[in-house]
Amino acid sequence: MNNKWNRNNALWMLLYAVLYAIVTAVVCVTGSIHPIFFVCYQITAGLLLSPIIIRAFRRVQAPGAAVCLFLGMFLLLLIIRDAVMWHVVPLIVITALAEVVRAMAKYSRAGDIGATVLMSFSSFGYYGQIWFNRAYTYECAVEEMPAGYGDTLMSVSPVWAFPVVVAAGIIVSVLITNAYMKKHTGIDK
Repeated sequence: MNNKWNRNNALWMLLYAVLYAIVTAVVCVTGSIHPIFFVCYQITAGLLLSPIIIRAFRRVQAPGAAVCLFLGMFLLLLIIRDAVMWHVVPLIVITALAEVVRAMAKYSRAGDIGATVLMSFSSFGYYGQIWFNRAYTYECAVEEMPAGYGDTLMSVSPVWAFPVVVAAGIIVSVLITNAYMKKHTGIDK
């Protein structure tokens, strides 16, 4: 496989960007099942997004792969009219960090794993508000969700849960990425 930009890899990246956006939306929808899923977005994202992201990064071992994934997500946010600062700014930061990590690691497997973990934070703008914008999150939950959802959400998201959820999400992403790469040994070729 040619791991640089070419027409074939660009088409694959388009598919990965679409999948990245759709699966991120699925991760966010899980929050409607129960507030605990909202709190655990990062864990769900690590589980569901990591195989897509690592596959994209191993396909194109050159600058711009993370930007392509970002553009897919940004387009989705524009379509659903949710491209607000709370969602877009974290995505820009995450994407820039992923590109830097990949470049510094010379597009190696280790760099791609680190960047995969970073890009799995695509829903941070949604769940980060639980801890950093609690009043707004509660207000939205009361307004948009069934009775009791907002109170339950606040009770299952104590301040100490934030670092636990982030750490668990990172661990899940690393484990899933490594397992995926072992299963698909040709991914490095």
